[in-house]
Amino acid sequence: MDSRKLTNQVFTIFGTIMIFFYLGLGIFVIFSSYLDYIDKPLRVIFGAPLLLYGIYRIFVSYNKIRENFFTKDEDE
Repeated sequence: MDSRKLTNQVFTIFGTIMIFFYLGLGIFVIFSSYLDYIDKPLRVIFGAPLLLYGIYRIFVSYNKIRENFFTKDEDE
């Protein structure tokens, strides 16, 4: 296996894991009772971009997964 392909697969898996981090942090910031000392509109201002970025990363990661795991290389 090509080391470059393996590296791309590792980064693809890491990017997929980060999707859960962005979505989870966005949900936590918006809905958490631990952050009640911060005004709700301010929490939405910080949490909504995290959720939107997480959704964007879903589409990017989907394409990377298809490219790195389900396509055949011309070299093989």
